[in-house]
Amino acid sequence: MSAQPYRSVLYIPGSKERALDKAMGLDCDAIIFDLEDAVAVDEKINARDTLVAALKDKDFGNRARIVRINGLDTDWGREDVLKMARALREGARIDAILIPKVNDPADLDAVGDLIPDVPLWAMMETSLGMLNAQAIAAHPRLQGMVMGTNDLAKELGARFRPDRLPMLSGLGLCLLAAKAYGKIIVDGVYNAFKDEEGLAAECAQGRDMGFDGKTLIHPAQLSVANTAFAPSEAEIDLAERQIAAFDEARSKGQGVAVVDGKIVENLHIVTARQVLAKAEAIAARI
Repeated sequence: MSAQPYRSVLYIPGSKERALDKAMGLDCDAIIFDLEDAVAVDEKINARDTLVAALKDKDFGNRARIVRINGLDTDWGREDVLKMARALREGARIDAILIPKVNDPADLDAVGDLIPDVPLWAMMETSLGMLNAQAIAAHPRLQGMVMGTNDLAKELGARFRPDRLPMLSGLGLCLLAAKAYGKIIVDGVYNAFKDEEGLAAECAQGRDMGFDGKTLIHPAQLSVANTAFAPSEAEIDLAERQIAAFDEARSKGQGVAVVDGKIVENLHIVTARQVLAKAEAIAARI
């Protein structure tokens, strides 16, 4: 799994120079520079040039730079990919290409053929994509998955519920696939960007399920997501104590330790080391 944290993954319209400028100073782990949903039809072509100039000239720090293209079945998708490929050759930093509405591995192949040597990410937002999540996650070029819960809800005809019950089957399938193949996976957006309490609850649910972070639509959501998907002080303290206790037990020829009245064995140490590694990666990004 990547050492780069993905607690907060913020969508930024590729067509808005002011938003691109502001993004340089925002406390997010990754940016999705969007050429798809966030860009109006009559701005699609100009957005490519605006975004390429920003990726060449602006300093986005150590945030991951992900470009969401339009689908290859649109009038703009193919040229989006070719433009990003040319930008890479000219010195732009692009860490990944995010492909909308991935239904199966062939969708990844089609984009991958146009832009070699760049990791691919998949928007998981269709029923067919949910059913093919394992095959998509197994693709050798795939680095990460992004849940597109708005489009999925639309396709399902699902009603909004705070517990996201209609989404849980799809979310679970994609999580299982991503974890099985060691891929990054981030949760879908929370639309009510002024509802901090609702966002916190949905972030907590996503973190409990195992997501690496959450996609966001507004800078006001960053702090909540960063807190929710970072190890807490209590989790870090427990991880350190588990490792120390387990090392001491092994030095005495024992296979398990006890911390806070609970058995600690090797599988808990794997998790504990992951907690500390994530905390170190977050500290390094800051």
